[in-house]
Amino acid sequence: MGYTAADTAQKHERILDQSIRLFRERGFAAVSVNEVMKTAGLTHGPFYNHFESKEALMAESLTREFQRATGDFDKLPATEKGVAKYVDYYLSKQHRDDFAGGCLVAALSSEVRQQEQVRAPFTEQLKGLIQKLATRFPWRSRRSARGDAIHLYSTIVGAVILARAVNDDKFSQEILDEVRSRVG
Repeated sequence: MGYTAADTAQKHERILDQSIRLFRERGFAAVSVNEVMKTAGLTHGPFYNHFESKEALMAESLTREFQRATGDFDKLPATEKGVAKYVDYYLSKQHRDDFAGGCLVAALSSEVRQQEQVRAPFTEQLKGLIQKLATRFPWRSRRSARGDAIHLYSTIVGAVILARAVNDDKFSQEILDEVRSRVG
C-alpha cells in the first residue's frame, strides 16, 4: 500500500513535533532516532526517507520551532504591554517547569555549540527572532531596538536556564521574580 504526499508530510510533521519535544526535555545526545520514531508512532526504517541524518533532524526541528516561536510574537499586541505579557509568561513558573514544551533556546543552547551541523541554522533563526522582537515592539529608540531586544532576550533566557538549574524552588522563583522586576 502506497502513501500519499499528504500522508508523508503528516508523518514528517509528527517526527518534527516529537523530536523537538524530546530534545528540549532531555537534550540531543540522550535521544535516539529509534526513540523519536517510536514516539511519533512509526518504525525506525522510514527515518531516512525523511532525514539524511539525526543532525539533519536536529537542524530542521530547531528551525521549525524557532519559526513557531518567532511567529508567536504576532499574537501579542505591538505595544509595551505586549512585550510585558511575553516577559511575564517567559519568566513564569509554568514556563520554567515545561522542559518538553518550553523555550528551545533555554533548553538547548549549551548543546548547540557542540553540534556543528545545527549551529548555522540556530544562528540564523536566533537572528530572525531577535529581529522580530526588535521590530515588533517599541523600544527606547529605533537605533537601540536591536541592542535592547538582544539584552532583553539574553536576560530572560539566562534567568530560565538558572531557575531550572538550581535545586531550591524558592531561590529559583527569586531568580525569575528579580529578572522580571528589572526588565519589566
